[in-house]
Amino acid sequence: MIEPIYLKNIEKSYPYKLRKRKILQHISLSVQQGEVFGFIGPNGAGKSTLINLLMGFIRPDKGVVQIHGLVPDDPKSRQQIGYLPEGPRFYDNLTPAELLIFGGNASGISKNKVRKMMDPLLSQLEILQVKNRPIHTFSKGMKQRLGLALAMIHDPDLLILDEPMSGLDPIGRTLMKNIILDLKTKGRTVFFSSHILNDVETLCNRIGIIHHGHILYCGTIDAFLNGSQNIEARFTEIIENAGRGTIQ
Repeated sequence: MIEPIYLKNIEKSYPYKLRKRKILQHISLSVQQGEVFGFIGPNGAGKSTLINLLMGFIRPDKGVVQIHGLVPDDPKSRQQIGYLPEGPRFYDNLTPAELLIFGGNASGISKNKVRKMMDPLLSQLEILQVKNRPIHTFSKGMKQRLGLALAMIHDPDLLILDEPMSGLDPIGRTLMKNIILDLKTKGRTVFFSSHILNDVETLCNRIGIIHHGHILYCGTIDAFLNGSQNIEARFTEIIENAGRGTIQ
């Protein structure tokens, strides 16, 4: 079976003060069909850069990036991706209904089909009651939920979510977690970055930890905990060990 996400020996640098600063170094990982994969690391570790590579917004300096066996530049690779950026932005004068019709059409879905899918999806995200209200009246959390609706409107096989819990209150976080678990039950693949480690522990089959552009760990939660009862303590330990050059 072709893996939804496949990365091999990825390197990426950006110009910085007349020289190149390495952001990603020798990144290799894969995500299996139907799993929830959590991508975690400190601020500036390279998480968003890697997601931008997966989406085809930027290209690697070296290495292989594949989405369902295709390069991200291939439009066919994007047909089965739902993407939620960190802090999604919209045309504020549109309504959710108008935005989802636009998003569905851009994904090749007819307006009639989008209208059939729209209400159940907005109801699941608990924003159905505002589907005809201008987006500029929405709170940050409501916009986050709407962003997920836009990512899901074409029923994609793979969802790539950059900090999906950002800006959500506890009720919104619980709702988002339940939706991700529902996607997992339906056999969808979810790749998401997060700073909220308890959510990662609850949701994920496997995790990848990145620090200073290097993968420190890729595997199951149980193997990562290594007997520890606290994921935050274990995460801090592995990051500190990496700083001392004693990765375990």
